[in-house]
Amino acid sequence: MNVVRIGLVGFGLAAAAMCLQAAAPAESDWPGYNNTLTSERHSPLREIDAARVQGLQVLCTFDSGEEGGFQTGLIEVGGTLFGTTEKDTFALDPSTCRVRWRVHEEFTSGFLKVNRGIAWAEGKLFRGTRDGRVISYDAGTGRKLWETQLTDPRVGDAETIPAAPIVWQGLVFVGNAGGDNKGVKGRMYALDAATGKVRWETWLVPRDAAEAKAQGWGNAPDVPITGGATWTSYTLDPASGLLYVPGGNPAPDFDRSLRPGPNANAASIVVLEAKTGAFRTRYPVSPGDFHDWDVSTAPLLATTRGGKHIVAVAPKDGHLHAFDLLSGRALYHTPVTRIENATAPLSQHPVHFCPGTQGGSEWNGPAYDPATNLLYTGAVDWCATVTLQPVEKTRASKMYEPWSANDQTHPDEAFGKLDPPSSWAGWVYATDADSGKVAWRFKAPYPVMSGITATDAGLVFAGDMGGTLYAFDSRHGTVLWSKGLGGALGGGVITYSDGGRQLLAVAVGMTSPIWPTQKTTEKVVVLGLR
Repeated sequence: MNVVRIGLVGFGLAAAAMCLQAAAPAESDWPGYNNTLTSERHSPLREIDAARVQGLQVLCTFDSGEEGGFQTGLIEVGGTLFGTTEKDTFALDPSTCRVRWRVHEEFTSGFLKVNRGIAWAEGKLFRGTRDGRVISYDAGTGRKLWETQLTDPRVGDAETIPAAPIVWQGLVFVGNAGGDNKGVKGRMYALDAATGKVRWETWLVPRDAAEAKAQGWGNAPDVPITGGATWTSYTLDPASGLLYVPGGNPAPDFDRSLRPGPNANAASIVVLEAKTGAFRTRYPVSPGDFHDWDVSTAPLLATTRGGKHIVAVAPKDGHLHAFDLLSGRALYHTPVTRIENATAPLSQHPVHFCPGTQGGSEWNGPAYDPATNLLYTGAVDWCATVTLQPVEKTRASKMYEPWSANDQTHPDEAFGKLDPPSSWAGWVYATDADSGKVAWRFKAPYPVMSGITATDAGLVFAGDMGGTLYAFDSRHGTVLWSKGLGGALGGGVITYSDGGRQLLAVAVGMTSPIWPTQKTTEKVVVLGLR
């Protein structure tokens, strides 16, 4: 069911639609999950600088009235601010937070109530849903244009589409999540932006035994290849036409004996031809992963001050990885959170390691500032303990149910027993893009999982799960300003210009059963200088 709730605020819907369709995004907009297709999370705006940032104040708040895992990557295009909850898509006035329209899709809620965002192109919006659809709406009115079912309804909620799509040359790129469920294989799709028709489908892990042998998966015949799914967003190089896909972990999550080998494409950056879906190469990040360390954030493409063309990514393993695009070799993997006991093999006795299964960088990747040549990474400092269950018990798991080899002593510990929240923290690291050397770091009292944004004014913005938004000096890491916003920051932190005025919009109020944060409703908070 598609329900549209419309508010005629500021100007009529017809005028809004014409405005959004007429103009391409301006440099001062924030039109995608990571702003650009190449995912640098950098803005040229300069009005809010070190001298003025102390005057930053909350201008307005949009309260969705819902409680959920608010991880949406907000976007702003042509004078309208867009975002998503698990089931709703909304358009707001970017200066006043007044609702222009809000659309609702009805389906069974998920455990985490998560959607990570939306894409814009040529006056249209595109998002995924928990029940495996991709939907397009008119950006000016919220009218549904088309919907395409990508996942198999017979497997229920084992496969979902929470990731924020990206759009390029009339194609919408998105993949399925659910690779922690037995038998679910990651896939990427390109859909026609005008019609929703599937242009290509590429399997990120082997479909059958022949492909498994060719790709070095050593599974026994009765152990289905599982994993490699995606649950964040993606990156594309318009110059080369290459699509960079962050591949999720292989499964079962912890017992490598059931899937010997490097588990190619899982826990890797997978590179595809955007026009055809053909495989080009991969950059292994955590080969044979046995900690549930997905490559969970979109890769970043940049040309460094030293002239290197790099792809950088911050996954759940707690490192910032960079690869040289010309040679394909790894340049560095710099720790950006606490690393302990990370190589110790797991066994049927408890093994404690850091980062834990909810550590490292989760779904928001690094930002890059060409003026400083620094990569800025937010991370979680939270450890876990895993005890392997007998292989026979893991093998006996039902298809399309969570496939974990961890000895579950409590239903909430499917992916490891986490340390108490009193021991958690967060980090913001600034790392030289050429060398991987750390320039500065900041330890927050709570995990840093928000989007992180750098600007031409020499500032970096990021937020923590305690609800504090920070502004840092980009060169030295000095905290220039901070403000509590009343709920965990686990989604977008973006900046844009409206009416010639620089503003920030922040997704506030991530409430999740697996993250012990303040319970509150999902809100969008807009800040600016008074």
